[in-house]
Amino acid sequence: MAEQQGAARVSDCVVLAKVPDGPLSSEHFAMQTEDVPEPGPGEVLVRVQAITIGAGQRAGLQGSASYAGAPEVGVVMRGTGAGVVEASNAEGINVDDTVVGWTGWRRHAVMASGDLRVAEGSLDPALHLGVLGTNGLTAYFGLLDVGRPQPGETVVVSAAAGSVGHIVGQIAKSLGATVVGVAGSDEKCELLTDEIGFDTAINRHSPDFRAEFRAATPSRINVYFDNTGGEILGSALFRMATFGRIVCCGAVSAYDTATPDPSPRGIPGLLVNNQVRMQGFIVFSYADRYDEARAEMREWIDAGSLVPRHVTYNGLDAAGGAFVDLLGGRTIGTTIVRLGD
Repeated sequence: MAEQQGAARVSDCVVLAKVPDGPLSSEHFAMQTEDVPEPGPGEVLVRVQAITIGAGQRAGLQGSASYAGAPEVGVVMRGTGAGVVEASNAEGINVDDTVVGWTGWRRHAVMASGDLRVAEGSLDPALHLGVLGTNGLTAYFGLLDVGRPQPGETVVVSAAAGSVGHIVGQIAKSLGATVVGVAGSDEKCELLTDEIGFDTAINRHSPDFRAEFRAATPSRINVYFDNTGGEILGSALFRMATFGRIVCCGAVSAYDTATPDPSPRGIPGLLVNNQVRMQGFIVFSYADRYDEARAEMREWIDAGSLVPRHVTYNGLDAAGGAFVDLLGGRTIGTTIVRLGD
């Protein structure tokens, strides 16, 4: 909650305490207070109710995500939040509207109206931050525009129980594809097949992973949606079908370590021999089509063909630990930190 200290209004935030040079830990973050400025012309004051944390933010702390900028000690952690407008000097945004934007890890944020999206207030903030936010949009455009799966094809998704992967798999399944997930535990694999609808799921830590991966893709792979890079990408390269498509979304295997796995063998030979297309993408390039994607995914949610998952942490002081848990593979779906009403 914001408090009065003399004439200044202050509120809680989380800053980067030091730049990690190895695995992330809670000591890399610090709780602080900051003054809450009054919104200027065209600005609004948002009381943040929830924030989301994604693996891509770890790439930002490495300075390897071009869209995130360089990490800075003492600066509020970047990230997307959803909240309620407390004060508005912006046309078209009213007090009590629910808005979503790059608030950062803070309890109160003053934002320019052009940096916010007015959202449906009756929906859980977790939906705005997950399936209807960057995670869902990444899954939608990466799979449909880059991967372009066809009915009967085999789609493989790495980090399949993650914030993007579990949505990719459900969309692919609804299009008539055979969907294979790769995840980090037997528990996650069971969830993918028993509850989320994947046809098969493989534990990447299995001692027989390569044999199980081959057995799960008897017709080879038409679309590989890569969230990990590293050894899993290497295995997929050797299983790609002729004219297959590799969607390069992320490289989780390289984010939280000072010694990432070397690049997979077989590039470009395997790509050339099998006429495979391997393409990276950044979801922000599709900004002019976000409304289209959200409308279609909302229809899928209402119809029950898309069931988004999230794990919840409570309190802004839990954000650092939530980030560590996510990178350690201890979360399923979108990671949400609720700050309260």
